[in-house]
Amino acid sequence: MLELISEQACFGGVQRYYRHDSSVIKLPMRFGVFLPAHVKSGPAPAVFFLAGLTCTEETFAAKAGAQRKAAELGLILITPDTSPRGAGVAGETDSWDLGASAGFYVDALEAPWSEHYRMHSYLLELRVLVVAELPVIEESVGIMGHSMGGHGALVLALQHPGLFKSVSALAPICAPAQVSWGEKAFGTYFGPRSQMWLDHDASALMAASHNPFPKGILIDQGLDDKFLAEQLSPQAFEAACTVAGQPLTLRRHAGYDHSYYFIATFIDDHLNFHREALASIEGVAP
Repeated sequence: MLELISEQACFGGVQRYYRHDSSVIKLPMRFGVFLPAHVKSGPAPAVFFLAGLTCTEETFAAKAGAQRKAAELGLILITPDTSPRGAGVAGETDSWDLGASAGFYVDALEAPWSEHYRMHSYLLELRVLVVAELPVIEESVGIMGHSMGGHGALVLALQHPGLFKSVSALAPICAPAQVSWGEKAFGTYFGPRSQMWLDHDASALMAASHNPFPKGILIDQGLDDKFLAEQLSPQAFEAACTVAGQPLTLRRHAGYDHSYYFIATFIDDHLNFHREALASIEGVAP
């Protein structure tokens, strides 16, 4: 089911890229995986990283420098693509914040997007696939992401807490139903404003929950992020966590922007956070 595209030695493990046919997307899809040396002695916990606008399955693996810490902790890293490729939808490459590289990790309802733009269901399909084909401990899978991917990680985790046992984000779009990025994407993929918008808004989902992740959620946000004021709304998610009784560590950092320099600075903290959360699950060594 998996076609190995490339493999490079990395911090004692391997960085791989795979291609496979997706029954959900109805197109070939690509993803990356870092396998630490720990997997030679048995399965390991895994963390999905969902990248942001304009990114591919290679962006995080190439820019974040996460493999060193993942190798130390014995974590598998899974990096999906951000949208279908070659869907042939008119206009899908016209804007950097819609279409190709901007699938927003949702299942589109509106034609012509609905045939292939089904990234939410694809991530569930990919989770099943990596558990079946790679040395992943099924009960020990976390999820994190950046920007659009942070939105995706929070929503996937809140909608499927049994599948994703830990969640964190870096500069996530916390309330997409209230900001222009989300309004553009949701309006295109879902149609006029509806309950579906709120069902894919992390702040709305959290406010309707009750302590879904007792071990906490970690979010980092740069205060020099040019998208902070108009697009990201961490304060909305913070307020929703208060309503839900959800433990949240929201760290605000002066001088940091929205770039991968910001991600590289704090990625070790996020991997430590996931490893600790996943280690407390039965069957995972600390």
